[in-house]
Amino acid sequence: MQDLTARDLLTAIRDRRRDEERAAADQLLLAAQWADLHPPESIYDAAVFSIPAGGREHEEPIAGEGCPLVAEFCVAELGGVLGISTTAAKKLIGHALELRHRLPRLWAQVHAGRVPAWRARLVAETTIHSTPSLTREAVGFVDAQVAAVAGKVGPAQLDRLVAGAIKRFDLAEPDPTADREDGWLHVDPRHASIDTQDVHYAGTMRMEAELGIADALDVDRALAHGAATLKALGSKESLNVRRAKALGDLARTQTALDLHTQGATAAKTTDTSTDPDTSTDSDTGADPQRLPAAREVVLHAHFDANLSGDQTVFGPTGRMEEGQRLVLLDQIKSWCADSRTRVTIKPLIDLNTQLATDAYQVPDKMREQVILRDRTCVFPWCTRPARRADIDHIIPHDPDAQAEGRPQPGPTATWNLACLCRFHHRLKTHSAWRYDMVAPGTFEWTSPHGHRYRRDHTGTSSIDPPITRSADPPDPPGIPRPRRR
Repeated sequence: MQDLTARDLLTAIRDRRRDEERAAADQLLLAAQWADLHPPESIYDAAVFSIPAGGREHEEPIAGEGCPLVAEFCVAELGGVLGISTTAAKKLIGHALELRHRLPRLWAQVHAGRVPAWRARLVAETTIHSTPSLTREAVGFVDAQVAAVAGKVGPAQLDRLVAGAIKRFDLAEPDPTADREDGWLHVDPRHASIDTQDVHYAGTMRMEAELGIADALDVDRALAHGAATLKALGSKESLNVRRAKALGDLARTQTALDLHTQGATAAKTTDTSTDPDTSTDSDTGADPQRLPAAREVVLHAHFDANLSGDQTVFGPTGRMEEGQRLVLLDQIKSWCADSRTRVTIKPLIDLNTQLATDAYQVPDKMREQVILRDRTCVFPWCTRPARRADIDHIIPHDPDAQAEGRPQPGPTATWNLACLCRFHHRLKTHSAWRYDMVAPGTFEWTSPHGHRYRRDHTGTSSIDPPITRSADPPDPPGIPRPRRR
């Protein structure tokens, strides 16, 4: 490579790019073939996405109408060998099936090398999750239009194209306020979302929103007014920072009131009250006007601490569970210094102590210890927070052991507990996936086909080569073996 001319280097780069695009197209084809091997009845239920909606979750298929269903547990093994999460593997399979069965023209162009796989997957993602759902005829219309321009459509054009399909095939509910000449109005783009999993090192999160014109103008005026008010009160921060702080004040409704109250000092103390109706000003963080604590956001920050005489000295940096990012002690101090902030101090938990109980239920202290140790679901490549996960007995607990006078094979003890999100908890219980804790917080997993993975605080790594089995893995009880083709 060192002796290549400029012309040869460009040719090599072009060839590598073509190889990459061919490999991505082949990966889609292989993902679809993996799905063919695993219809729902082969292992368990069909794979779906669980989508939060209205405080509840509903299930959404991984591909559109007319695509074959896929056994949900086969997805995890595909994600394992690719080094991606189960959710990402679901998307890969869903996109492959959507393209093969509902977007055949685009699928053919991908494998002919005329459309990159990533661009085709963007189209598939849109048609899968369209609201209302696209029928086979409607998605066929989208396929024909996109294929005609070799997939070269941007997000806005694609949204309009889907809206046109919804209007053409009369899929939307009648809207008396909609302009019947403009299919765009059948697709409502309004949304407001905050990426709580991506925390910047500066202690910020990204928010994105698309509002109605009147709402957007109202918010803009409120932010401009809030930023001007903060400047008048002596803030030296930039306009962008003041607008961001004003948005936070809007969320807390009346938090900024203290800034205008001269002579009123808000008390900030450790919250030890368990009954809000009997709390006093000193233990709720309320001001003399008896206004309630306005900021009650819960953050879990962990800092190393040492004793210096009779004082506890915290290190300058720590770890915040939300987003799994570093956080500065000064940032925590500044957040707690805002008006009417309620501060709760929880007792220190030694992660090296082995805790145990004779009961099946996991006590709160033991649960907290396991959560702090594992940080996330311990399944390979999964990053779902441990605080929202189940606590699994690695060696299953036997409820009849004590009554029958046998030793308990799966005790409720620190060394036998791990955090698993609900999906991977079910996967471990109802499939041939198995794992062991080889050291505190370090787990080794074995997949049904013998692939092995190590998961610890640094992440997940493959343990190669996979185990060679003389026969297929045993079937879980009551679950038939996958069909072979």
